[in-house]
Amino acid sequence: MKFKHAVAFASFFYAISSWAVEPFVVKDIRVEGIQRTEAGTVFSYLPVKVGDTLDEEKATEAIKVLYATGFFKDVRLKSENDILVVEVDERPAIAEISINGAKEFEKSKLIEGLKQAGISESRIFSRSLLERAEQELKRQYISRGKYAVKITTTTTPLERNRVAINFDINEGRTARIKKINFVGNEKFKDSELRSELVLRKPDLLTWFTKNDQYSKQKLAADLETLRSFYLDRGYLEFNIESTQVSITPDMRDIYITINLTEGAQYTVSDIKVAGDTIIPEEEIRKLILLKSGEVFARQKLTESIKLITDRLGDDGYAFANINASPEIDHENRKAAFTFFIDPNRRVYIRRINITGNDRTRDEVIRREFRQMEGAWHSTKHINNSKQRVDRLGFFNSVNVETPAVPNKTDQVDIDVKVEERPTGAIMFGAGYSDRQGLILNGSVSQNNIFGTGNFFSLDVNTGAINKTYAASFTNPYFTINGVSLGFDAYKRDLDTRPLSRVGTFKTETLGAGFRLGIPIAENDIVSLGLAAENTVISVFENSPKRNIDFVNEFGRSTNNFPLTLSWARDRRDSAIWPTSGTTHRLFGEVSVPGGDLDYYKISYHQRWYYPITDFFTLMLNGEVGYGDSYAGRPLPFFKNFFAGGNNSVRGYDLNSLGPRDSLNNNTSRLFAVGASKRVVGNIELMFPVPFMKEDRSLRLSTFLDGGTTFNNFGDLNNFMRYSAGVALTWVSPMGPLKVSVAEPLNDIPTDNLQRFQFMFGQQF
Repeated sequence: MKFKHAVAFASFFYAISSWAVEPFVVKDIRVEGIQRTEAGTVFSYLPVKVGDTLDEEKATEAIKVLYATGFFKDVRLKSENDILVVEVDERPAIAEISINGAKEFEKSKLIEGLKQAGISESRIFSRSLLERAEQELKRQYISRGKYAVKITTTTTPLERNRVAINFDINEGRTARIKKINFVGNEKFKDSELRSELVLRKPDLLTWFTKNDQYSKQKLAADLETLRSFYLDRGYLEFNIESTQVSITPDMRDIYITINLTEGAQYTVSDIKVAGDTIIPEEEIRKLILLKSGEVFARQKLTESIKLITDRLGDDGYAFANINASPEIDHENRKAAFTFFIDPNRRVYIRRINITGNDRTRDEVIRREFRQMEGAWHSTKHINNSKQRVDRLGFFNSVNVETPAVPNKTDQVDIDVKVEERPTGAIMFGAGYSDRQGLILNGSVSQNNIFGTGNFFSLDVNTGAINKTYAASFTNPYFTINGVSLGFDAYKRDLDTRPLSRVGTFKTETLGAGFRLGIPIAENDIVSLGLAAENTVISVFENSPKRNIDFVNEFGRSTNNFPLTLSWARDRRDSAIWPTSGTTHRLFGEVSVPGGDLDYYKISYHQRWYYPITDFFTLMLNGEVGYGDSYAGRPLPFFKNFFAGGNNSVRGYDLNSLGPRDSLNNNTSRLFAVGASKRVVGNIELMFPVPFMKEDRSLRLSTFLDGGTTFNNFGDLNNFMRYSAGVALTWVSPMGPLKVSVAEPLNDIPTDNLQRFQFMFGQQF
């Protein structure tokens, strides 16, 4: 490199020294040697014009300016009869760039990286920029653990002073972590410390997490995790002395050594509160998680400071400062902490500013806010408001900030920035089973009509067995207090005749109703609904006896007035990407006297989300249902509970689990008939797709399902079915996609299986 700089300097010095004529008045300027560069371009840079007197100083300046353009590798000035002759030797232009051997990266991304380094087609070729580009390519490969990468660059001259550049890449094997050693640890085993780190030796998951590949950023994060591990266990004097990262000569194995000093374990001797407390000291002490006599834990200290800060923020002190000052007794290995409280100034909310809602009206967002303009700042109300807006399901992200108002000491604004997502969907679903073949269904829905927050859906199921046509509308804020009003109209047909192994019958139900939703608490809603429906039942010679008996008792046409009452609680942190919180739903349906049916049904559904780590979320789902008649007559068979399928026990046909009936006592032709009781449970471990952790639209999961329907509790074990599998949920630009592959765990020959299921839709 130094040699190249010396050559360039010598060439430049030669060009300057070549000017040795007397000063003269320039009558004309002529440019020679250009092939691609326009003469006008040279004139625009040249600091000498016709009529100027050219002397040695101006000649030197002209050569410097033309060199600085980067267009030329040699510049000379001559004089011919008072005509200034500018002789240039152009640098070649890059005609094409080719990359061979790249597998780790897409070529388009490598080309973009080269462009940022100054190497791209049509640009002027520079050897120094080429070397910089090579280093940038190597840096990208090293970041992926490809320490053995070799890049060979070839430049080929072409006609018209152009060059072609070829990058021949030999990626080599990815270097992986062979061992992580700890030096100085006595209280904890190496295996226990390694389990806290993200970096690790190759295992079953590292093929897609890439955590067996060394990264300086990951190591820095791991060291901080290690520090937190010790500080949370009372080791206040813990220190990481040094770290060594070495790689074997063949560039395949990496060894990491962490030298640490554990120190002694400290306990908390005393807790004091000082400063301007504003709120009673007793209340503050309840928020301090550290207790005298316990082993010190930094996590508890940090959480205590946050709780006190949030508590003061609820009273308007948005800029409170809480400092925990330690008094360390090294001899007795104890530490006392004094919480100094400075509430700072009290502030109120001047204005709530909303941005990003191009489609959704401001009022739809504002009505979810529990923090009011003109009121004192409240951390609890602001956090609650953010969660309520997020749970609407209209936005991919909701960010809330509270900047201070310029030139005001007692005011802050709330800046709400949302990123809208499609809230309408045209859904198409499909499944395949041996019994029913291909099953198709679809729906059209819009959760946010014209940005008003109102919901409308139109469902259509075109299956040969189940046909559904349903329309639904809901205004979630029918009143200013949040009382919702909804209307439903539906037509549901069930025809089992296409199923050769099933006793035949047909039901046609036509109904309509309304719903009221009344909020009774911040996250609790009670709903009341009343509908009127007519069901026409058709039976045939090969229909099940229980269905024929029902028609004989109630007639082919029955009128029913179902009254529904439900309670729902939603405490999830997000409607699209929940990682914590719970949902509860208690639903009851009873036929109102005056109709032809006398029955009631009760069901309860609970879902619990728990963040195991930043990567994994555990979801537990439980459902139970119970139905019966209150007038001594049987529960209508078309009001039975069913189980099996994508929304209950995956791996089994839709509604195929539970008691079965035979046709004319032929046990080889059994079919599910539903039951008066239902139980379903799901355990699902959800996690983002590796390398796409920040993408809220894509999620993987592994699950264990179980459930069935039954009439007598003694039959529960006989009918219970289980399955396990994997699932993918993707809110794609084309629409939501759900795919699951399940393996039944205790199926019997008469069960109807459906291992693969998917649903796909188009959003708008």
